[in-house]
Amino acid sequence: MSEDTMLAVVQDGFGGPEVLRIQQEPRPVPLPTEVLVRVHAAGINPVDWKTRGGSGMAGLLGEPPFTLGWDVSGVVEGVGFGVTTLKVGDEVYGMPWFPRAANAYAEYVTAPARQFARKPATVDHVHAAAVPLAALTAWQAVVDTAHIQAGQRVLITAAAGGVGHFAVQFARHLGAHVIATASAARHTWLKELGTYETIDYTTARFEDATADVDVVIELVGDAHDQTSTRSLKVLRPGGLLVAIPAGVSPELAQAAETAGVRVTPFLVEPDGAALTTIAGLIDADHVAVAVEETFPLEQVGAAHARGEAGRTRGKLVLTVTD
Repeated sequence: MSEDTMLAVVQDGFGGPEVLRIQQEPRPVPLPTEVLVRVHAAGINPVDWKTRGGSGMAGLLGEPPFTLGWDVSGVVEGVGFGVTTLKVGDEVYGMPWFPRAANAYAEYVTAPARQFARKPATVDHVHAAAVPLAALTAWQAVVDTAHIQAGQRVLITAAAGGVGHFAVQFARHLGAHVIATASAARHTWLKELGTYETIDYTTARFEDATADVDVVIELVGDAHDQTSTRSLKVLRPGGLLVAIPAGVSPELAQAAETAGVRVTPFLVEPDGAALTTIAGLIDADHVAVAVEETFPLEQVGAAHARGEAGRTRGKLVLTVTD
């Protein structure tokens, strides 16, 4: 490869993991206010494989070819005119451009400097790459949308996943009474992260196991056993359901109104300032980052297959460059 090219994962059509392939692509050049980041690791999220298959953010990205990925951890190698917050050599992490293409499954990315933050100093690039999309989703849902307060009862579904394990820790950090759904094998770990109650969704209906909840951070969706609609039953009058995976259908909105509770859709957005705060929590040992497994960039198809199989504790990460 020349200095003008890089390796990137490209897909030419929608389909299974087999549509992902590696090829040489032009190396991006930072525009004014942008930085060029050499990617050391890239996080994998459910939106990635959903988009690969034609759902997720496919409608925004348009027809292939395109490169997936939004989670990045790496080192600044170039800065565009006007950048004052970062410099060459800084270790950074971020979720640039979402929901537009960020092309994170590649050796280099460019994006506005303020969509990145300095990487947490106490974790490596692999663990830092596991943070941005999942942690920003959890932070913006728990802090910016639900405004969770100390003493509130908060139910988090799919709490052992990428977003879920961060949501548990942020809600606990704010002083909430955290209730989580997860398989029994994850209960001890979730209690270590800060849950007060854990419900095994394989043996019990959470609406039969808890009640009087102030906020539900709902990470499953109605496509799976009407989880969002069932969540309305556990909310106290005026309580809030933050419906993350699939938004709020007219039926869900009507059911919430009938039940006397509130419901809101949610989509994460880039936020370098929040990532700086989150990095501080990680470095202060208030928040842990769980990485289930790593894959080299060349095994991106296997990584997607592993993610789609489900039951992942925390995140999957691609290692890109040393």
